[in-house]
Amino acid sequence: MIAKERNNIILGVTASIAIYKACDIIRRLQDVGFSVTVVMTEEAQELIRPIVFESLSGNKVYKGGLFESPDNWEIEHVSLADKADLVLIAPATANSIAKINSGICDDLLTCVVSATKAPVLIAPAMNTNMYENKITQDNIKRLKSLGYKFVALKTGRLACGKTGTGCLAEVDEIISEVKKSLH
Repeated sequence: MIAKERNNIILGVTASIAIYKACDIIRRLQDVGFSVTVVMTEEAQELIRPIVFESLSGNKVYKGGLFESPDNWEIEHVSLADKADLVLIAPATANSIAKINSGICDDLLTCVVSATKAPVLIAPAMNTNMYENKITQDNIKRLKSLGYKFVALKTGRLACGKTGTGCLAEVDEIISEVKKSLH
């Protein structure tokens, strides 16, 4: 069983080009007294290596799959869910939001979200067209109605080169929303 720590954040990291901001999020959360444990999707590992997050957080990074050999005989998604004072997903892709909304638990991150009793805060990052898609908007609306909190996207230059709404919120805003979610 993973020991419960005070102010523990489970940081879910998905495969958005905004993943590099997760490094700053970890540092800023630590600066204000939080312990951060990262759970990465398999796709996120294509963009940044887990060792970067291990080095920054000082904690083991939990990676993608459900059937990796455990370090000990705990049920990881349940113990991580129990450990969390807050689950923050930043960046959150349209895919991860859709899976959470549909109750799909096909990777470690979605299983942690499904198993936790802690608040869940989602900071999306995606292309404007994906964000404005009616299905994505319906997914966000439903999750909000179920008590999930969202950090608003900002407008800026997207990975495709166009300017639009879809950029991950500023790190300061994400940290502020984390603090609000825990009080």
